[in-house]
Amino acid sequence: MPVTDPTPPLAGRTVVVTRATTQASTLVDALTAHGARIVAVPVIAIADASDGGTALHGALDDLSSYDWLVVTSANGADRVADRLDPSRLETVATRVAAIGPGTVDALARHGIAVDLVPERFVAEGLLAAFPPVPPGGGRVLLAQAAAARPVLREGLVAAGWTVDAVEAYRTVHPVLDPDLVARAARADAITFTSASTVRGYVAAAGPDAVPQVVASIGPITSAAARELGIRVAVEAEEHTIDGLAAALVQHIRSLRSGG
Repeated sequence: MPVTDPTPPLAGRTVVVTRATTQASTLVDALTAHGARIVAVPVIAIADASDGGTALHGALDDLSSYDWLVVTSANGADRVADRLDPSRLETVATRVAAIGPGTVDALARHGIAVDLVPERFVAEGLLAAFPPVPPGGGRVLLAQAAAARPVLREGLVAAGWTVDAVEAYRTVHPVLDPDLVARAARADAITFTSASTVRGYVAAAGPDAVPQVVASIGPITSAAARELGIRVAVEAEEHTIDGLAAALVQHIRSLRSGG
């Protein structure tokens, strides 16, 4: 009868979590459940849109003029929900698209149902899944981060949609305690959940203070890391927090078994 090892796969490993403080708990819980010690280094914080939300609020007040409301992150979902009463969606023809399950869950917490989620949880996946423009033309309200990639907006415009891309929130980089950054540099692994977390960490610690094992949530985040000279050891197949944790666990197991 085989003997199973009761030791959690991340036992004895220190993992850096770089998400904003308000969003880190899900990943922290997933990693600690596998035995990891956590160093929380919130290299980003979420701030209101530079106009205080005026553009987003105005567009949402005119929601009936749009065929689609597209939300690209949980942060965007929260900002949309601050202004949008879910009951309004029952009185308009506007449909809602979300870039992935994290965004779907955030919208659902506010009572907003989603009509379209792509199989690949990136802008390119949403573009591929997006329906064609109606014969008479169509309008899209795109609620996104101030520093969002232009891929989605440009792709929708190229497909014939009229797109109003509005800033829903900003990502800012807080000042970090140097001792905390030093602890992070000595960790066994680090997790990045967006390109902004990569840039924020490098801005605070430098590209040479990155732990040996770098785990990325997906291809866009990985590309940002490589652009800054960081080697990515782990990329989640499913671009979600659970997918990231699972990929890191699998990688560490492989290292322990000599694979």
